[in-house]
Amino acid sequence: MLLANLTTTDLFELWNRIPSIPQILICGAGTLAALFVLYLLLRLAFPKVMAIARTTAKEGWAHPLFWVELTVGALLLVLFIVLPYNTFGEDVKMLKDSGLKLITLFSIGLAVWAASVTIADELEGRTALTLLSKPIGRRQFVLGKFLGVLAPALTMFVVLGTLFLTTVSYKLVYDSRETSNAVPSESERRTEVLQVTPGLVLAFFETAVLASIAIAISTRWPMLPNLMSCFAIYVLGHLTPLLVQSSIGKELQLVTFVGRLLATLLPVLDYFSSDAAIAADQPIPLEYLGAAGMYSLIYITIAMLAALLMFEDRDLA
Repeated sequence: MLLANLTTTDLFELWNRIPSIPQILICGAGTLAALFVLYLLLRLAFPKVMAIARTTAKEGWAHPLFWVELTVGALLLVLFIVLPYNTFGEDVKMLKDSGLKLITLFSIGLAVWAASVTIADELEGRTALTLLSKPIGRRQFVLGKFLGVLAPALTMFVVLGTLFLTTVSYKLVYDSRETSNAVPSESERRTEVLQVTPGLVLAFFETAVLASIAIAISTRWPMLPNLMSCFAIYVLGHLTPLLVQSSIGKELQLVTFVGRLLATLLPVLDYFSSDAAIAADQPIPLEYLGAAGMYSLIYITIAMLAALLMFEDRDLA
């Protein structure tokens, strides 16, 4: 009866009474539960696609690279708490920036490696030919591989992201003790956590885009050229805005042309960077998060269509 009489305001006040770190752990567990429910729904709607995705994801979770990155990432995130940055009171910003970059690079590396290996190995080992001889189409095969590659990377984001947000909250307390200042309130700790959380979402968008590109390339090229291509796309994707801006107002038509060409053909990965927001200590607007999500969805769709077209006429024999 008491629960039935609770209003939305009461629930909000009750939630605010929970300390920030337990809140983060609850949200992390809730995210995993929501992803599991989403998996069950997709399994009911697309059983063949999700069967391939489940098999690919199990291979990713069981591979030593996943556990090495997860372990090393967790240890480094904890180490970032006590690491002296010598920034005169800006240690929390450095921890945010370092933690986000660590999770992003580890997740991109895992997703691109898995995408480069999974299709290439099955094509070389003729496993794909055996699988496609069953009532499974090439489109289902490619889409299932993409979702299966994304699952371990998403797991790493949730696990390391939960730990990362916990370290951000605790870093405020740790610094206050080191400097003998007043312990920050729960409201201040929540504000810092909420400010950096959208950065994790943007980083996952970037990971998903690069994973879709790696899937498309792997339908034609083996692992090593795929990894080199994805590395080049990652570097150029972050340098393209710099190339375009550096040529503004100067007689550098070639640089401008190359920059705009790359911005048209390649994803502008700098859109998914949260460095400016962290440096200015400003939250990322939800409008920007939605626009970045739409941009990543459009580019993923283009990459998957390219993968389907290239794989459709691929000779598997």
